[in-house]
Amino acid sequence: MSKKLFINFLLLSTVLLLINKSANAQREFSKSINDSFILKLSEQDVLLLVDETKQIDLQLNGILDQKISVVFDNSHENYIDIQPSTIDINPTNESSKFVIKIHGLHPGQLDLGASVLPNGTYHGDIFIRLTVAISNAIIYISIIIGWMYFVAWSISFWPQIWINFKRKSVVGLNFDFLALNVVGHTLYAIFNVSLYWSSYIENEYFQRHPRGLNPVIANDVGFSVHAVFATSLTIIQCFIYERGEQRVSNIARGILGLFSVVIIISGILVATETLHWLDFIYNLSYIKLSITLIKYVPQAIMNYKRKSTIGWSIENVLLDFTGGILSMLQMILNAYNYDDWISIFGDPTKFGLGLFSVLFDVLFIVQHYVLYRDPEYTEITGDNNGDIPESNTNQIISDDNENVV
Repeated sequence: MSKKLFINFLLLSTVLLLINKSANAQREFSKSINDSFILKLSEQDVLLLVDETKQIDLQLNGILDQKISVVFDNSHENYIDIQPSTIDINPTNESSKFVIKIHGLHPGQLDLGASVLPNGTYHGDIFIRLTVAISNAIIYISIIIGWMYFVAWSISFWPQIWINFKRKSVVGLNFDFLALNVVGHTLYAIFNVSLYWSSYIENEYFQRHPRGLNPVIANDVGFSVHAVFATSLTIIQCFIYERGEQRVSNIARGILGLFSVVIIISGILVATETLHWLDFIYNLSYIKLSITLIKYVPQAIMNYKRKSTIGWSIENVLLDFTGGILSMLQMILNAYNYDDWISIFGDPTKFGLGLFSVLFDVLFIVQHYVLYRDPEYTEITGDNNGDIPESNTNQIISDDNENVV
């Protein structure tokens, strides 16, 4: 009985060994075929309009030892028509070019992938990132709007710096807002710089999104680095100019401390290889989003308690409001042009954050022009331009000492 089991064991081992050798031979054969030729598309990012046809080329370079078929995904037939949908390529020792025509049927953004048959003959990834738009004019309008809100947001930091310099005082500018703002912009800058300039983190991103594009562009890096510089300069002014008894509140310190704990824990997880660097910088971006939701609250409360917006630049608010409106307008135009309303209503984070900031800007505008408008001014130390209303001087100084943080 034991001899029979031993023979069966030998037979089974021999069969498994033959199967393994066959699989290895197939992999080596596939690898040799894959190494012998290259398939390349003339374009991988294609923009076309509805009812427009564009032509791209599929280039074969190298030696092809057997017939293959390149089959394009047909799951997007409602958005595009691709001809031919299957390209049969016969064995050849020469480079060949095949024409592909893509016709836009319905607006949308999609990835058009292709498979190579028989399976295993090619290990590359052939795909096209397609954007089908309703109007070319809307595309250019969207680009212009993007540059407009980029400029508006970029220069929105400087009116506050100028008014601080002009008054030689930062009384009326909430320190909680400043502390949250500089941390938020710093984390955002780290996220952008890391994903834009670090090849290691960028490779991690493309491993997860092999057909994606780097979401960070040069504008994002420039804006965030400039924002850190401008907010840091504003904080330096707080140490130079009159500040009264203003300080960062315990609540703000506690919030920033909580964020610091999250960052430290994330860093430890990265150091122990439990978390990837890409996840770490994404955590920084989530903290930045959280800060965006709460950073204006201290300034709005302070204005209410002081019954004044003096020391808080309304030009900053107006520029931020302009940038926010233009940003949301661009999102709406793009959603219409690409029939991508789910990007707004299905995942409302970006649109919601923009709307939230705009609503705070509206509140500041109402405080400045409606609730606390037309004050009568009197000069006090550190306020040579008469920025304190005479009727509220005592109250403002008292509130600054007690409530401005």
